[in-house]
Amino acid sequence: MRAFLILHGWDNFRPPGHWQHELASALRRAGERVEYPQLPDAADPDVEAWRQAAAAALDEASADGARVTVIAHSLGAALWLGARPDDSGAGSVVDRVLLVSPPSPGFLRGNPEVAAFAELRPSRPAAATRIVASDADPCCPEGAEAVFAEPLGIPLTTIPDGGHLTVAAGYGEWPSVLDWCLDPTATIVPR
Repeated sequence: MRAFLILHGWDNFRPPGHWQHELASALRRAGERVEYPQLPDAADPDVEAWRQAAAAALDEASADGARVTVIAHSLGAALWLGARPDDSGAGSVVDRVLLVSPPSPGFLRGNPEVAAFAELRPSRPAAATRIVASDADPCCPEGAEAVFAEPLGIPLTTIPDGGHLTVAAGYGEWPSVLDWCLDPTATIVPR
């Protein structure tokens, strides 16, 4: 049995049209178990409150022994890299992780509402993990390869000129992410 945990980013209230909202709907239509929680105080988030909410959602997703695929965008990706629920050891319920557009610590420090997330110490998750990021992300101007992929040894898929991979950048439905969720061998490509 499998399940999916989708974690949104800063100031995201899970709007219809955003690729994560569309992904959750498509997965549910396909009969998959999906946890897509509204994380607390999305406009002014607290690291510990988000960690606890993510842990509770992971528990829900993994009920009945389900193996979980995590799909995290933006601040949700930063949370997963630095304050995720314990995913170490043989008892981990997480099979795969997709981190989309993680923001850099420098960007986070420059925004008081999310500056505390910059103090998290990113580490490589135990589960098979992939980063997908644009080469033109204003929330990671240093580049995801230099900030995350290379130091943590995580494979990176680069989306040319994709901005922060949001609705404003043209990322509503994103078919290849749905394909990847359903088939781990699928390739994630630009929309």
